[in-house]
Amino acid sequence: MGNKEGYLRRLKRIEGQARGLHRMIEEEQYCIDILTQISAVTKALQSVALGLLDDHMAHCVLAAAQAGGEAAEEKMAEASEAIARLVRS
Repeated sequence: MGNKEGYLRRLKRIEGQARGLHRMIEEEQYCIDILTQISAVTKALQSVALGLLDDHMAHCVLAAAQAGGEAAEEKMAEASEAIARLVRS
């Protein structure tokens, strides 16, 4: 994992944002403000996911591709499936 500490910091921030959303709903704040915060949390999670995918491609997939064989095909299929899941979400 390329930037473990960076990912953990971002996830900690996202965790705080999620708690803030919980509080906003409890306090019955304006729906548009809540939706705006949900959008921010979603974008932050997508950013973490893309960073992890980039790290995976640069390390795991590249190493497997250089080694070749069945392991390379498996890593490529795995990465392709992960990308498809991210696109669908």
